[in-house]
Amino acid sequence: MRTMKFVLHTAAAGLLFAAAFAQAATVTGTVTDKTNNKPAAGDTVVLVDVQAGMGEVAKATTDGNGHYSIQAPGNGPYLVRVTHQGGTYFIAAPEGNAPGDIPVYDVAANVGGVSIEADVLEIESDNGQLKVTERYFVHNTSTPPRTQYNPAHGFEVILPADAVVDGTAARRPTGLPTSTALKPAAGKGHFMFDFPIQPDEGEKDTLFQLSYHVPYSSGKYTFRPQEALPADNVAVLLPKSITFAAGSGANFQSVPQDPTVQTYLAKNVTPGQALEFTISGTGSMPREAQGAPAAQQPGMGAGTGQDTATPGNQPGGGIGAPIATPDPLSKYKWWILGGLGLLLVVAAAFLLRKPEGALVAAAPAPAPPVDRAPATAFGAQPASPASRNASLLNVLKEELFALESERLSGTINSADYSEQKTALETVLKRALNRK
Repeated sequence: MRTMKFVLHTAAAGLLFAAAFAQAATVTGTVTDKTNNKPAAGDTVVLVDVQAGMGEVAKATTDGNGHYSIQAPGNGPYLVRVTHQGGTYFIAAPEGNAPGDIPVYDVAANVGGVSIEADVLEIESDNGQLKVTERYFVHNTSTPPRTQYNPAHGFEVILPADAVVDGTAARRPTGLPTSTALKPAAGKGHFMFDFPIQPDEGEKDTLFQLSYHVPYSSGKYTFRPQEALPADNVAVLLPKSITFAAGSGANFQSVPQDPTVQTYLAKNVTPGQALEFTISGTGSMPREAQGAPAAQQPGMGAGTGQDTATPGNQPGGGIGAPIATPDPLSKYKWWILGGLGLLLVVAAAFLLRKPEGALVAAAPAPAPPVDRAPATAFGAQPASPASRNASLLNVLKEELFALESERLSGTINSADYSEQKTALETVLKRALNRK
């Protein structure tokens, strides 16, 4: 009997080994420098294991034709990362025999054509504090196209002096949000993102996001936002129950954006321009609106607020219509109100985190390398792993159901559906394995 068990166990182990060996695959592709449309020779290509804390599992170097070949030890999921002139670029490792071609750009500390399309502040009160989520949509229309990246001076943001940062993230024009570094900069309340600003991809630009809180025991608070770059639009989103009062010289206009949310907009803001405003009262953003489909508005795509009826309007872009139109923020309204991107950042923070500190303070410690797996969840309070995982599973399942509903109703294009589903399924698989 023991002999039979030994034989069965040996056979099973052999089958598992054979299956694992069979699943190993070679990823090949070409790295092209889009700045000059030539092959990128001598670039380092790394295979990154998403489920192993973004660890490097294989490495290669592009040849004179920009070609690379790299062996995947299993069936993934993996990312392929290439470093070109200090800038990093990612794609999901292709399945089957699909090519893993990667476009890259030359890197410079300063390139022309970088500006802020929109700085959006979403503000609500919570137990004697104001919670702020701020998102910067940043254009790079440099000619020829080049990536702007300078580790010593990244994209600069200016926060209130008493702000405590709860989390930061950034998103490339064609990627998903990832946790990234926020470094102190010169001046009180000045910080910078250690993250490259790649050239726009169509209407998709680079996103910088941070969440922070400030004390609000008095029930009144004055914000004095400043822009480090010219900004086409600065928008403030508030619950209906909170009162907004613009300061002297601040030209904010009320916009009839949504019946459940107040929207105030300032246009053509220059660096250092006065944008003071004071808020009072309490209230929370309507959660039922977050991520809801905008089916009531003709041509609007669910989850992103994109006008899918207009050629060229694709999810992930920014304000494209003239700001004088009745609904100037519609192109990314639902994304702003807490769409799938933030969910993916928080989910990844739960599942791919490393044993480091809890929250980022207003004066953060030295930054980790760019594009590492998220280390902490946004503002997460200590809880048991079982309760966190159960809550996360419910959220992920609901989002997968909502994503399928959008696909069936035709309110999401095939490329965004595939990208978002792959990311959700990866995180869901990780969560299920931890149950």
